[in-house]
Amino acid sequence: MNLFVRLRSRGTLHIADFPDSRFPAVYGEIKTFFESFKNTCTPDLILCHERDDRHQDHRIVNEMVWTTFRNHLILEYEVPKWDGGLSQPNIFVPLSISQTSAKVDRLLTAYQSQSTRDWFTRETFLALLRLRGLECRSPSGYAEAFHGRKIRVAGG
Repeated sequence: MNLFVRLRSRGTLHIADFPDSRFPAVYGEIKTFFESFKNTCTPDLILCHERDDRHQDHRIVNEMVWTTFRNHLILEYEVPKWDGGLSQPNIFVPLSISQTSAKVDRLLTAYQSQSTRDWFTRETFLALLRLRGLECRSPSGYAEAFHGRKIRVAGG
């Protein structure tokens, strides 16, 4: 996380040890973990896996975020992988070429546990960022994209 969030914007990172690919079996413990944050933090922005992600652990994390933080800004990100599942995001953030390069470098560094996966390559991430850049007509040709299911805008 330290690679993605500026020092002045960092909070506290909480890490739990739930069994990979077995989240359905420890659903209650995960719910308790998420509920423990309800009264201890008020995040400005929450990023989580996209609701229709095909990985069961990712879907459960999404569900926990939405049932725990009901009044917060939540943006769902997409994860490219071999079983597909990419859909049509509705929030785009154009990136400069240098931001694009830095983002991909950080992804490859931060998630080395995925490095043996055939989809986990620089080319995959650049292709997705390029596709999203095309969709939003980014000046650089690159963009991140998110799913925003419920966004409340302050009214007057």
